[in-house]
Amino acid sequence: MTEMIKFLENAGGTVVSKNILNGNGKVKWLFREKSIDKNDNGWRILSDIDTDEFVNNPKNLVIVDFNTVANIEPAILGIYNFPIGSDIQLVKENGKISFFDNLTKKEIQL
Repeated sequence: MTEMIKFLENAGGTVVSKNILNGNGKVKWLFREKSIDKNDNGWRILSDIDTDEFVNNPKNLVIVDFNTVANIEPAILGIYNFPIGSDIQLVKENGKISFFDNLTKKEIQL
């Protein structure tokens, strides 16, 4: 196992789908809510294979340091400072990674 890179100091806890952590799914949906405590950065990250039924079961979600997910998908470092209320989709096609705002449907320029 490779050593985790600490991209950001004090990045905070992120709620993430177990499908991302176990390699079954890829980072797809990212949204930021108001933090529930001082250790929570508000980011919620779901995979491309998550269903409503899957994410509605709390056993399928875990809290990890944001850096843990960034080690799996480094592109998310570009959206870390986005505000509460951000609702983003990561799209990979033809070797290009793009982010789209799910509310406006427009590509986000990083």
